[in-house]
Amino acid sequence: MKLIRTEDAKGCILCHDITQIIKDEKKGPVFRKGHVVTEEDIPVLLSVGKEHLYVWEKEEGMLHEDEGAEILRKICQGGSAEEAAFDGVEKTFRYMKATEAKEGKIELISDVDGLFKVNSDALRAVNRFGQMMIATRHGNTEVKAGDKLAGTRIIPLVIEEKKMQDVEKAAMELTGGEPVLKILPFQKKKAAVVTTGSEVYKGRIRDTFTPVLFEKLSKYDVEIIGHKVCDDDHEMVTMTIQHFLEQGADIVLCTGGMSVDPDDRTPLAIKNTGADIVTYGAPVLPGAMFMLAYTKEKKAILGLPGCVMYAKRTIFDIVLPRILADDDIAKEELADLGEGGLCLGCPVCTYPNCGFGK
Repeated sequence: MKLIRTEDAKGCILCHDITQIIKDEKKGPVFRKGHVVTEEDIPVLLSVGKEHLYVWEKEEGMLHEDEGAEILRKICQGGSAEEAAFDGVEKTFRYMKATEAKEGKIELISDVDGLFKVNSDALRAVNRFGQMMIATRHGNTEVKAGDKLAGTRIIPLVIEEKKMQDVEKAAMELTGGEPVLKILPFQKKKAAVVTTGSEVYKGRIRDTFTPVLFEKLSKYDVEIIGHKVCDDDHEMVTMTIQHFLEQGADIVLCTGGMSVDPDDRTPLAIKNTGADIVTYGAPVLPGAMFMLAYTKEKKAILGLPGCVMYAKRTIFDIVLPRILADDDIAKEELADLGEGGLCLGCPVCTYPNCGFGK
């Protein structure tokens, strides 16, 4: 840094905060470290007694914190500064908005309702470089337009250009050139419900499961195209599932008959549709007896255990946003849910702002 006359400081970058004290009115920084001095700032600086200023002296191979922050934004969001539409306040690109760099900080905000994705390996790699950071919310979680997704920061006032080039290269190698963060917008879907169980089919008890599903689906752009109650006859259930698929259902939700009792035949019925079984069972409580299958057209068939009917949050709440965002779920990913897969049944449910499913 170097010391210069305040009158000569236009376009220079402050190396320290400038504090203003007005008795009984104000005490605090009038300009922050990293601020770029404008012509209009000079009288203000002189009014607080600053005849001289310490400013950043541009060095070859060094970047200002805001320049480094722009590289972190690109790593997270993708797109160059030119590709991201800039309206003077935010850069919008790939369903995210990025705030203008300030004091080495940029925040990313969702521009749509959708599923938030994080490349965890790349995120860890960036944060291990030091002198910089990216903090995000958990990946594979639902977000709404306006939700904050991540915050980035360059720690020092200046940072080596080569270090920023190295971190960008490392992140892109781990992501295959894709951004570290993504949003998959929710898609319009058609769904059908197949209720199984002789007790419901023969009218011995009322179906209290289907209304729960209708309520959960109503929060999304999902059209219910059909609902049918079936006996404990696996052939009948298979035919009903296939009928709804032929009618254009993207998702078929099967309720009941998911246990291991002799007359619980829903898993067999789903298997006999010819769909690819991803899992029967998940390390999540509530929701262990969950089944997921995909047809060759990537339509989803779900076998939902009874807990979905009475528990506030279950495996269904974890997987539904991913299905609505066309984010295929692999068996390995479901296995990873074991850590965090235990719902604590809090008296006041704060999901998804808790550890369940993360």
